[in-house]
Amino acid sequence: MNRKPRFTKQRKLILDELKKVKTHPTAQELYDSIRKVLPNISLGTVYRNLELLCQQGMAKRVEFPEAQRRYDGDVSRHYHIQCVGCGKVDDIYVNETRAIREDELIRFLGIKTNYDVHGQKIDFFGLCPECKSRKNQEKL
Repeated sequence: MNRKPRFTKQRKLILDELKKVKTHPTAQELYDSIRKVLPNISLGTVYRNLELLCQQGMAKRVEFPEAQRRYDGDVSRHYHIQCVGCGKVDDIYVNETRAIREDELIRFLGIKTNYDVHGQKIDFFGLCPECKSRKNQEKL
């Protein structure tokens, strides 16, 4: 029988902490923050619970090539942008009337490829305002 995992005190604390921050922390960063409240928690417990929260749709993995996996407590539809200078990850919320309709794109690609498309992932890369300013200062 497939049982749903219990929502433990530790899991609730991890999710609450993840939802509090907008920095898309790594498991290690989240662990460092949670240890201030729950000093006996292990890094393995944080990793396991983050994975369970993602599987249950309560959190998201944010993965960029050549970067550590990060996590997001905001599961609403939005995109991510990573700074190629410092590695910071920010959210991008787009008005759906001007954005590519993801559901239409998925349906189109399914017809075109004959795949049963389950989803998509679009990420953006750029230079954050701080790195852009630093780069402009270096030019002077």
